[in-house]
Amino acid sequence: MNILFLSRWYPYPVDNGSKLRIYNILQGLTHNHEVILISFTDQQDIHPNDDILHSICQDVQVVVWKGFDPRSQKSIFGLLNSAPRSIVDTYSIDMENRIKQILSNEKIDLIIASQITSAGYANHFKGIPSIFEELELGIIYEKFAHTSSGVRRLRHGLTWKKYQSYLRNLVDKYDACTVVSEREKQLLKKAFPDYQSIEIIPNCVNLSEFIETSDRAEPETLIFTGSFRYDVNYDAMVWFLQDILPRIQKDIKNVSLTITGDHVNLPLPEVKNVPLTGFVEDVHPMIQSSWISLAPIRQGGGTRLKILEAMALRTPVVATSKGAEGLDLVDGEHILIADTAEAFSKAVIRLLRNSDLRQSIVDKAYCLVAQKYDWAVVMPKFLDLVERVASS
Repeated sequence: MNILFLSRWYPYPVDNGSKLRIYNILQGLTHNHEVILISFTDQQDIHPNDDILHSICQDVQVVVWKGFDPRSQKSIFGLLNSAPRSIVDTYSIDMENRIKQILSNEKIDLIIASQITSAGYANHFKGIPSIFEELELGIIYEKFAHTSSGVRRLRHGLTWKKYQSYLRNLVDKYDACTVVSEREKQLLKKAFPDYQSIEIIPNCVNLSEFIETSDRAEPETLIFTGSFRYDVNYDAMVWFLQDILPRIQKDIKNVSLTITGDHVNLPLPEVKNVPLTGFVEDVHPMIQSSWISLAPIRQGGGTRLKILEAMALRTPVVATSKGAEGLDLVDGEHILIADTAEAFSKAVIRLLRNSDLRQSIVDKAYCLVAQKYDWAVVMPKFLDLVERVASS
């Protein structure tokens, strides 16, 4: 069939979790279907005919992404709009026109809109069967639910109400939507109890691409992967460096932490043995050579691809409950979970000192990824949803 795929992220090169999910879904779709991709891009110099996406998609078109500016005229007028200001301000007439042009010139059997910023163009789908891919409520809801300050809670509460109202109308325009976890599904059902067409398609890895090697991890080494452009990652590292790593270094003096990803020159607490690498094109060898991968995440929604990648690379993970949220992980079996600075430091020290425990967690975590979080296992479920929606 002919599929039109709308994307907030231009999925090549694959340098964040959203892009990786979109890229893998496109690869799965194009084995049996013709796909036209219209994607926003943050880069001005993208040439889609020159990259790998053009070899797997029938056509690739790009629209320059204009980020949310709360001071713009559209955003200020958005205060009076029933839709969230960020949706109003980032709406693109260029994207709208490209969708209209494709639908006028091509026979499209199904439309897949990835994430909320692409899903907002559903009014122009002309009744064509459609899927809202990766609807995520967790981040928006968490800001409201866990803010105690009166003014901020009022502001986040208003935003949450606006999103609920906006999404209530939006999801009804889609024949089905996907979420990444059972928790996201329950949030969606609670917010929109009448909407039933919800499919869990978890974030996954391509396990076949993870080369199996003998254990070459260096003792007393930790790693955290993630760009500070995502404020959740920055918060995690400030907390870890300030409250957790000094506790670990009291017991294990030579322990070191490598932080990868774009750090955007944000300040960090001064702690010894903490090299910052900046962006690394292939971070996998660095994860493989580390004794422990960290996910001390305290906010946000969705699921953490960094955890699945570490498990696929046979590197054990210590995470918070929030970091491990949405994944079917058992504490002490697939991962170590701790939510206070003291408990987190003790969990890291246990793994640094106990090679048998480390190996046990590595083996069980790898088996879990192979069973539940490998695209080879999950993609057939997504393709079945595509067939069912298109035929309806």
